[in-house]
Amino acid sequence: MRPSGSLGIRRRVLIGQVSGSFAVFVASWLLSCVTCIVQGIFDIVPRVAGKSQSKHRSVCPVSISLEIFGDRWSLLIIRDLMVRGYRTFKEFQAAGEGIATNILSDRLRKLQAAGIVTAGVEKTDGRKVNYRLTEKGIDLAPVLLELLIWGARHEETGAPCAVIDEMEQNRQQVLAETRRRWQERDPTPILPKFEDRRDRRSLTRTRRSA
Repeated sequence: MRPSGSLGIRRRVLIGQVSGSFAVFVASWLLSCVTCIVQGIFDIVPRVAGKSQSKHRSVCPVSISLEIFGDRWSLLIIRDLMVRGYRTFKEFQAAGEGIATNILSDRLRKLQAAGIVTAGVEKTDGRKVNYRLTEKGIDLAPVLLELLIWGARHEETGAPCAVIDEMEQNRQQVLAETRRRWQERDPTPILPKFEDRRDRRSLTRTRRSA
């Protein structure tokens, strides 16, 4: 039995409404998927472009920083590059703290991987490698300056008191000069190699006892 005209019309309208609702649902679902994908891309791109993607044990900036350069030897290499004008493996090795060659090689490699230090072959001697701080590395100048002042203030060191006092009172000038020398590749030391006063006192006692 064929449906009446009005019943057929109502069925076609109902089918059209259902089809339209389904189409709207599908379109909304696809739009939400695309939105999620695009948002994910925008979330990822800034990190890839400007920051390291390595995994850290903590999201704390202090913890992350210490993972990168917080050991003794890494900071001493940064010191030598920044304030002593050192550039070569031999200079780092002869800095005075007695770093072993394997440790020095390892720390230089890690500092390069972290983007703090860069290495380049000497133009006049292809066998010689010169190391240099990157922009990321020279940004550690305030950290190193405060460590220098803090250590001289609270511990007995070989740093001349007058020099430390001058640096403490003129922090901004010291940092500006440090950055200038880095930019101009000026190897002139900001600070000389400190004299070990313990050795001098030991030598004085030896001479007196003799």
